[in-house]
Amino acid sequence: ANLDSITNGVILQFGYQEVGHIKEIKNVVRGFSRPQLDLSASKFAKVIDQAIDSPLQPPFNPYAKNHHFKEGLLGIESGQDVVIRALLYPLRLEKGPPYDIDVDEFTRRISNLRNTLGRAGSKDESLTVPVNEGGEGRVQGNVLAGDQFSLAYNRTPEEILKIVYGSGNESIPGGSHLPNGYH
Repeated sequence: ANLDSITNGVILQFGYQEVGHIKEIKNVVRGFSRPQLDLSASKFAKVIDQAIDSPLQPPFNPYAKNHHFKEGLLGIESGQDVVIRALLYPLRLEKGPPYDIDVDEFTRRISNLRNTLGRAGSKDESLTVPVNEGGEGRVQGNVLAGDQFSLAYNRTPEEILKIVYGSGNESIPGGSHLPNGYH
């Protein structure tokens, strides 16, 4: 990916954290399935096209620029999500070249898509919200997304699969990044 040194360092840390998570899962859960992941630019482009509700030209490539990489990974895990949101927040009004869509709108569309696919109400939010939905009903900024009490949203495993599969159904694999499903 074409990333600046700060973003590259953050993503490198996330990668090592994920390796640690998988090692622990393998220690706790015997027979841990390792589904094939497809993290190609074309798969990310399909997800973003679905979020924007039309194909972008040129196709979205999360590896092309810092803005794109952060937008494409928005919301992977709560702690990592906060770091990515904090890096994106100052850029929220900037356009995500070559598209005429600002970073805040990209995050809003991605959040809306995940809420639609998860089918469990609003558990995802963009970088800004209406003031009455912000912390204590007083701010529009939304670096740390949370419910009406500013508590983190929880997702069930079924909700996560509905989103990851891109189908809105935890039993229908083949969506976005798990082309062969999760066994």
